[in-house]
Amino acid sequence: MERKSGFGSRALQEAVVAFSNSEGGVVLIGVDDDGRVLGKQLTQGMEESIHQAVATIRNPGRYEINQLLIDETPVVVLSVERRVQGFAQTASGRVLVRRGAMNVALFDAELFEFISSRALERFELEDSGVSRADADAALVAEVAGALDWTEDSEIDERLREQGLLLPAADRLTVAGALYLLQRPEGVLAKAFIELRRYPDSESVDPDKRTEVCGPIHHQVAEATEQVMQELGSEVVVLGLRRHDLPRLPRVVVREALANAVVHRSYESSGTAIRVDLRPGAVTVCSPGSLPAPVTVDNIRDAQSSRNPRLIALMRRFRLAEDAGRGVDVMQDSMMEELLDPPAFADSGHSVEVALPVRGGVTTAERAWVREIEARGEIEPVDRILLVHAARGEELTNARVREIAHVDRFAATQALRRLRDTGFLSQRGKRGGAVYELRGGLEPPAGLRLDRSELKDLVYEMASEQSLQNADVRARTGLDRLDALTLLNELVAEGRLARVGQRRGSRYVRVDGDLG
Repeated sequence: MERKSGFGSRALQEAVVAFSNSEGGVVLIGVDDDGRVLGKQLTQGMEESIHQAVATIRNPGRYEINQLLIDETPVVVLSVERRVQGFAQTASGRVLVRRGAMNVALFDAELFEFISSRALERFELEDSGVSRADADAALVAEVAGALDWTEDSEIDERLREQGLLLPAADRLTVAGALYLLQRPEGVLAKAFIELRRYPDSESVDPDKRTEVCGPIHHQVAEATEQVMQELGSEVVVLGLRRHDLPRLPRVVVREALANAVVHRSYESSGTAIRVDLRPGAVTVCSPGSLPAPVTVDNIRDAQSSRNPRLIALMRRFRLAEDAGRGVDVMQDSMMEELLDPPAFADSGHSVEVALPVRGGVTTAERAWVREIEARGEIEPVDRILLVHAARGEELTNARVREIAHVDRFAATQALRRLRDTGFLSQRGKRGGAVYELRGGLEPPAGLRLDRSELKDLVYEMASEQSLQNADVRARTGLDRLDALTLLNELVAEGRLARVGQRRGSRYVRVDGDLG
């Protein structure tokens, strides 16, 4: 126990860190060192100040703030639990433990031994305090189905093997509570996802707020669906073809939410996972820092999990990617859709990933790339190169390296691949080679022209020669049915006449020579 006559942010932070790294403790605010009750009212301002002070701590233990009356005099009580997994640090990085009435900093070998011992403990395997009998039967059946269990007689033993049930007691672990209770937030406060929609990038207050609760695999599925519905799609019409382009790939949204749910710190019980939806980006923020040795810089290559039991089961529900592939899938999927990459940030007490909804490539350009892909298979890196070529750029090896962030060899391979598939034409050789969009693709009519302009284009083509469906497809990028529809409309308008039948049909201008 620590007594404080008044509120001091730094001293309070040190006490919370020391209690978190020891056996927990209680801070009494409004009581002096001699035990005299001076009194301190728990006002809203006082509570907010305590939350702000604790928020600067890296990985504090779970805590509660209450008011206690001692002979009618109010005293503020801050209760701090021992941190099971990992350890707490002050804002300046110090690791403190409680020894007697003192907060003592650890250094050198003592610090190494302390950190090593904490790395072996997992909060997800701790006792949730909930009886096995309180587990929802339907949720147990869902877990059994995901894991392909068939023998009901051994269900409890299998739950123990998965870390959902304590080894020697009929109580759920924290992981078990998160998967097998309909309302895990009743046991683990703030164990839910909060969706907040903002009308613009500057607004402070959301115009819509939703809490997605329930077992965590339901949370991921439901929150993914709600985010995708809020984002919607952008509709692009290229000539006669309509493209519905989701503003973000579903797999990216799902993976960002799944990562937040299974990698968050559930010891940081005072904070929910927060999803902010703004016109320009979706931001997912989860409590707890990145688990060592993962950093923002090595997040694609390094692997570590704060809650391996949670992530393993989430994968069995097919709501998360295989080990080590989650960030890869997010980054690669955004690149394939020509969207800016996810941006990761670690504040020390939370991890945030921002998913840009808009980028340097327009929606119309994204739709055009889809049209181009219908003509021949291209690699993900080729998409952005085609966009720059369609904008009129002449591509060189150096320019490709700058655009795609690849080395010289990969740039050469990409340019040759696009040349060989007929999308780019080459001028010059070796170091002086320059590549540009091949004639007939610049930019394709399906991207540049509306329906009326497309008709005028085809009508003008017919002044040079009689046309077949294949001629229209090659010039506009339309498919066979769209090209046929366009030609039939021109015939119905009396601008073209059809000669021949079926695949042998040719189209000529009415004011031209039908012979």
